[in-house]
Amino acid sequence: MQSVDRAVTVLELLARNGEAGITEIAGELGVHKSTASRLVSVLEARGLVEQLGERGKYAIGFGIVRLAGAATERMDLPRLGRPFCEQLASDLGETVNIAIRDNDVAINISQARGTAAVTAHNWVGQRTPLHATSSGKVLLAHAPRDDQDELLVRPLERYTTRTVTNASELRKDFELIVRDGYATSYEELELGLNAAAVAVHNHEGDVIAALSASGPSYRFSRKRMRDVVGAMRVAAKELSSQLGFLA
Repeated sequence: MQSVDRAVTVLELLARNGEAGITEIAGELGVHKSTASRLVSVLEARGLVEQLGERGKYAIGFGIVRLAGAATERMDLPRLGRPFCEQLASDLGETVNIAIRDNDVAINISQARGTAAVTAHNWVGQRTPLHATSSGKVLLAHAPRDDQDELLVRPLERYTTRTVTNASELRKDFELIVRDGYATSYEELELGLNAAAVAVHNHEGDVIAALSASGPSYRFSRKRMRDVVGAMRVAAKELSSQLGFLA
């Protein structure tokens, strides 16, 4: 914990002063210069600080920009995605959500209610299973294989009689999701609730979120799903472009 605290102190010092030498850093930390030098070397190796010229002072490195960009991206998603959710909810008459992956669950970070009399309940902030929701399946299908393996070796909870809990079947679903560009859930999380989701990409082309629409199964039929998915693809493409993705 002491090393972490010292590392953060170094970064705060450089952010505040713009640059600093080993002597100044050691003084700020209250440690010997050799200790400060070792700590700065670790930060430099990770790209979090950089040396300004040979045997020069140190400044914040571009690794910080990478970390800040990831945080900013997540903070921007609810703001940038809100108009798309609202427009889609109005056009489709169904509830529209944006969800991100948090380890082994999906978390809904934005929602717009549909105009129909019967709409889905409030999902914002709720943690939902990856294997039983359309958003979760999109996020997991585009996750690294190791992440998929980690989830699929566990016993998967069955929420309804339609929940897919077989690892081999889910892997086949992931291949289709990547190929077709969308995922569906027909009463897999709740009886009477259907949903579809498409991927949202960041500036590097990574899938960072899923845009989904959900509604009662009697209205959100398999036949209607094709039209819904088409509208969602257009919205997801526009949202992704605002995040810097060039398809």
